[in-house]
Amino acid sequence: MELRQIKYFMEVAKEEHVTEAAYRLHVAQSAVSRQIAKLEDELGVELFSREGRNVKLTHAGRIFLQHIELAMAEIDRAVAAVDSYLNPETGKIRLGFPNSLATKTLPRVISAFRSQYADIGFDFHQGSNKELRELVERGEIDFAFVSPVPESTHEISTEIFFSENMRVLLPDHHRLAKREEVNLRELRHDQFVLFRTGYDMRKLVIEACRQVSFEPKVGFESEDIYTIKGLVEAGLGVSLLPETLLIEQTPPGTISLPISVPQVTRTVGVIVTKVRTLSPSEKLFYNFLIEYYDRLNQFSL
Repeated sequence: MELRQIKYFMEVAKEEHVTEAAYRLHVAQSAVSRQIAKLEDELGVELFSREGRNVKLTHAGRIFLQHIELAMAEIDRAVAAVDSYLNPETGKIRLGFPNSLATKTLPRVISAFRSQYADIGFDFHQGSNKELRELVERGEIDFAFVSPVPESTHEISTEIFFSENMRVLLPDHHRLAKREEVNLRELRHDQFVLFRTGYDMRKLVIEACRQVSFEPKVGFESEDIYTIKGLVEAGLGVSLLPETLLIEQTPPGTISLPISVPQVTRTVGVIVTKVRTLSPSEKLFYNFLIEYYDRLNQFSL
């Protein structure tokens, strides 16, 4: 069964006249009749009944038309999807990100990108670094923002865009709230509010505590930034969070302070698959990210 036969069949069904259908298709009437006959022979059933110079769909023909119209609609969508994929300014980007980048970093860069390429769409996926890496490796998303940025492997390449300091978030009635900075070891007797197990941000905090010789007492766990902030605000513990999430967004009833010892930073960047080629729109976005953060980093120097 050929696509040409399907198109001829649909046009004859629409016109109910072989000659008119041939005229619309810009082909000879004999070519239309021959392809319809081949189609009927392949299906083993008559699709049209002849009524003088006109033709009418048989019952089998109506059934076939109903299903083939759905199939052709899917084919049209598939062609449109490929066209969109090949057009760097009208495609769709499947992008992953962790919760810790959702409130400031991601919206800013997407807004800047869409101001130049308004027709490119995004399909967002949120998760831990581990979950995002697995999605990239399986090809379910194209690439992902991550923090901290892992090492490159045979399956993924990585790009670090910037590093930032972590800060301590305390209830405003905490004994250290009046300090200008905090030695992390001074919090060894406090309860911590951390991301759940599996999140690299949790590992970052635990490793920082171990650098000053204590294991943090984890009182509460969450995968949501606002929940973590809310629990600290309620006086239920302390936390370490990136400065971009605290300098302009410190909740009422809390205070954030820099950490004097040890130095605790996180890297922010993207992971990209090595096992397949990025689409034109994905390449466009990736190159935009490189240039965007190059400009920001030069400005901050």
